[in-house]
Amino acid sequence: MKMKNIPKIELHVHLDGSLDIELAKQLSLKDDDYIESNLIAKDKCENLNDYLTKFDFPCSLMQSKENLIKVAEALGKNFEEDNVIYAEVRFAPLKHTLEGLSPDLVVESVIEGFSKCKTKVNLILCMMRNDTFSDNLKVINLAEKYFNNGVVGIDLAGAEALYPTEDFIELFSIARAKDIPYTIHAGEAAGCESINSAIEAHTNRIGHGIRCIEDENTMNLIKKNDILLEICPTSNVQTNVVKDMKSHPIKKIIDSGIKVSINTDNRTVSNTTLTKEYELLINEVGLSELDIIKTNIDAISYSFLSLEDKKYLVDKYNSMLLMK
Repeated sequence: MKMKNIPKIELHVHLDGSLDIELAKQLSLKDDDYIESNLIAKDKCENLNDYLTKFDFPCSLMQSKENLIKVAEALGKNFEEDNVIYAEVRFAPLKHTLEGLSPDLVVESVIEGFSKCKTKVNLILCMMRNDTFSDNLKVINLAEKYFNNGVVGIDLAGAEALYPTEDFIELFSIARAKDIPYTIHAGEAAGCESINSAIEAHTNRIGHGIRCIEDENTMNLIKKNDILLEICPTSNVQTNVVKDMKSHPIKKIIDSGIKVSINTDNRTVSNTTLTKEYELLINEVGLSELDIIKTNIDAISYSFLSLEDKKYLVDKYNSMLLMK
């Protein structure tokens, strides 16, 4: 089967890292060289912090209701072209209030934009590691307000090596008390200590997490606690966590029994799609088509959907496979 034809689930994709290039040209009136140099990361960045500099420009264009709607709608169309049938898109709502938008209007605008596409999309709201406790608490309360009305969970994102995961345990306790699911970026820029802190925070999903390969005890903890890793292969190479695609540990992680989903992380910053990710993993890492399909079924199982919606999506996914 052609990889484009496989129905896809995406659990780890950032809105501001996936700004459509043609739309960016319209919104900014900048030339092609400026747009591409400020939106697309190098094939090999110095580190995660270097990679994260590519988020400043898109965020500057996402400060109005109209632009947020357009950005979400364009990403929704990109999902359709990539045959993504369900996505959980994450972003930090407080980053889009710099020109006067309220956090509520930010969230409502993004929900409105995604409502214009065929792909079912829910939002994950990001707390940021460099933000104050008070601001991150606002994100939790915002997620509670819109929970199951376009928002399905929260995340912790940002410079992982500079702000240890263990510093945010209290915030995750608050989210858990409100029954808000969460995922945590860990095991990317920082090592297994970051993953272990995420496990202590009782998450059942970890963004990236690939450095678990460095410690067998951490891998066993991931399996014991029934955690899924949201792996983003091209991004891992770009941020210099992995030397090259052939060296990516995803196959070893899957073969160890750890559950995995495959994701783009940032479709524009990483200049990728899920179709491209699947092709790279098959051609350079040795994953099979069945491996790819299993990661999608696992992604549905660990999504932040209700049990009823998960069952519906699994049935839809299997029906689409049979039609290919």
